[in-house]
Amino acid sequence: MKWLIVSVILMMMFTQQQDDPYREERLFMVQSQIRARGVKDEAVLAAMRTVPRHRFVPRDMMRYAYQDSPLAIGYEQTISQPYIVAYMTEVIGPDKSFRVLEIGTGSGYQAAVLAEIVDSVFTIEIVEELGRTAKKRLLELGYANVVSRIGDGYQGWEEKGPFDAIVVTAAAPRIPQPLIDQLKEGGRMVIPVGASFDTQKLVLLEKIKGKTKTKNLMYVRFVPFTRPD
Repeated sequence: MKWLIVSVILMMMFTQQQDDPYREERLFMVQSQIRARGVKDEAVLAAMRTVPRHRFVPRDMMRYAYQDSPLAIGYEQTISQPYIVAYMTEVIGPDKSFRVLEIGTGSGYQAAVLAEIVDSVFTIEIVEELGRTAKKRLLELGYANVVSRIGDGYQGWEEKGPFDAIVVTAAAPRIPQPLIDQLKEGGRMVIPVGASFDTQKLVLLEKIKGKTKTKNLMYVRFVPFTRPD
C-alpha cells in the first residue's frame, strides 16, 4: 500500500512537470527575485507563482522567461522584469473587489497577474497586433475577468471607470489628466514618468479628497508611452 501511494505521488509530480515544465523556475524566481527584494503581499506572491510567464513571451524567448530581466516581445515593446511587475502590483494595494485599469497591455502578463487578485481588469494597448494577440492569449489561459481594447491609453477608459487603481506600463513625460480623473477617491496609480529611453521615476499617485499626492518610488527604465500619430 505504501509503495502504491508513493507511485501515485510520483506520477502526479511527473504529470505536473509535463503540464508545467517551468514550475520550478517560476517558484525560484518568486523566492530569489521578488520575495528576497521585499515584496510581501501574499496575494501578489501567489499570483507571481501562478501566472506562466513563459506563455507571455515569444517562443524563442521562453527559456529566458524567468530570468531577472525584461524581454523583447516585438514591435519595440517589452515584458517588464518580474520584480517590477510584482512591485507595481503590490504598491496599488490590490483587493479582490478592485476594478483596475492597465495602460499598455503588451503581451498581457501584467494584466494576468492583476486578474489573479482583483475582480476585473480593463487593459488598453495601442499596438493593434500586440493587443489582439494578448486578448487571445488571456482568453486561452482562462482570464475571463480581463477586458481588453485597442486604443490610446492616454485617454483611459472613461465609460468603464472610475477605477480603484491604475497601472501604467509605459513612461509618460507627465501623468495624463484623464487617468487622474478616472481614479476613484482613495485610489492609487503607479506610473513611470520621464523622458523616453532614459531613466525615469516610478511614481505612486494617490487621490485624497479630490487632490493628488505623489511619491517617487524608484528609478526605472520603461519603453515610451505611445500616442497616435
